This record gives sequence, structure tokens and C-alpha cells, in this order.
Amino acid sequence: MILAVFDLDGTIADTIEDLGDAVNYGLRVLGYPEHDYEKYKKMVGNGAPVLCWRALPDGHKDEADRLHELFREYYTVHYLDKTRLYAGMDKAVNTLSEAGVKVAVATNKPQDVARSLVAKLLPDVGFEAVLGGCAERAKKPDRAIIDEILSAVNGVTEMFMIGDSNVDIQTAQNAGMRSIGCAWGFRGSEELILAGADYIAASPGDICRFILR
Repeated sequence: MILAVFDLDGTIADTIEDLGDAVNYGLRVLGYPEHDYEKYKKMVGNGAPVLCWRALPDGHKDEADRLHELFREYYTVHYLDKTRLYAGMDKAVNTLSEAGVKVAVATNKPQDVARSLVAKLLPDVGFEAVLGGCAERAKKPDRAIIDEILSAVNGVTEMFMIGDSNVDIQTAQNAGMRSIGCAWGFRGSEELILAGADYIAASPGDICRFILR
């Protein structure tokens, strides 16, 4: 049995504008300079608390917890204002599922928001699990999130991690999985190659080609 585990932000959906808007809201409240969306593409990937820490100016990192509170306040209401599925992603996930591949989501996005977002963007896909960042489990690239998925899926003989950043590639390496880097995501193919991705997908259709062969 094959298991395909997808990252969410920058892989399944383009979420950068809603993420950036939420952090910028908090920065405005605190009186600090805001950032453009391109800059946020380099800040995301390690969870919302780290994103907020990175967004603060040097010398003011001690306000990361407060910025994270403001981020959550805004993002839980506005997380789908501008977020969209990447073209072809719904077809790719459904193709894998229909071929008997077990599919799951492993993201550092807060778990409650991740589950709501996936349910609204891909309502017809039977994911084995949708896991996100929470206090009870270490974030990617720790393999804990993969182990929890595996505890819910029996008989896995082959595993793939699909994501857009070095965090996802490192997660795959830590969990003994093959990795598929998504060149359309926030970080681009160069970072994925340098991180040691086993495959580079130029489009969602490539994911199916690599896994189903």
C-alpha cells in the first residue's frame, strides 16, 4: 500500500496572501513595519509562532507571543479570503485516491485551521488524516507527525512526502520516506534540489506520475 502525505501551504494551496495579511495586521497593531508577500514566502514553513518571530524587527523579538495572538485573532476569520487551490491539485489528489493510494496532510499550520481549510478546499477527498501544528506534537521536520499518520494507516509499504520547502524534504528524510518537491510553491526548485528531494514536480500531474509510475 502506498501512502502520500501532502504539505498544505505552498503545496496544495496558495495561502501566502492570507498568511501575510494576518501577520501584517498584528504588526500594524504593534506599530511595526509590514512586509510584502514575497518576503513572507521565505518566512513560512516552521509554524505560525516562528513566522511571527521572523516578522518582527531585530530587538523586538520578545513580542513574538503577542504578535502570534494577533495573528490567530485575524487568521481564524480570514484564512480563506484569498487562499486558492493550485490549478490541477484537486485532480491530482483524486487521481491518487482513486488508484488506491492513501492520502494524508501533514502541515505546521495550526491544526484546527488546517482541517477547516482542507475540508473546504477538498471536500470530496477521503484523507486518512489531516494533522497540523499543536502543542502535543513536535513540528516538522520532526518525524512525529508522520508517525502519528502511520499509526492510523495499516499496511503501508511505500511512502512519499510531497511539499514545497526544505522542511518537507527534511521531514521525509527523518521519516525514511521518498520526497517530491513542488516547484510551484513558495521556495522554488533550487531549495528543494539543495535539500535533496528525490523528485521535483513541475505541476500537480507530475506527483501522480512519480507515485503511480
